[in-house]
Amino acid sequence: MDYSISDLGKILKQQRITIPLTLQELAAESGVSSSHLGRIERGERFPSARILRKIAKPLGFNEDELFTLAGFLSPQASGVSEETVSRYSNRQLDPYVARMLADEPVEIQRAVIGILSLLKSVARGISK
Repeated sequence: MDYSISDLGKILKQQRITIPLTLQELAAESGVSSSHLGRIERGERFPSARILRKIAKPLGFNEDELFTLAGFLSPQASGVSEETVSRYSNRQLDPYVARMLADEPVEIQRAVIGILSLLKSVARGISK
């Protein structure tokens, strides 16, 4: 979806508030610390695939839906409806990423998600 870090954080926070869950309740249900969740919501961190998996169910998302919103999966290949995606933003997935992943099975997309998460973490570590 080509969201910025803060866009995804705002979406997650809005969903948490809508449910309603406190940050502490989400932390207890997901096993992710409330301080880390807060940094994600404020746009200070981008969640890894592992974190997305942990918070998906408590926030009422299925994994594919959340991975699509985070820009890791294309809407077409993940089976996530365009309505769901457009509910959060009118932005489109980066065309190159969409072309590369759209025809791949979900298992391959998930493997790529893991690799991208690792690369983002390494890049953030280097740039600090």
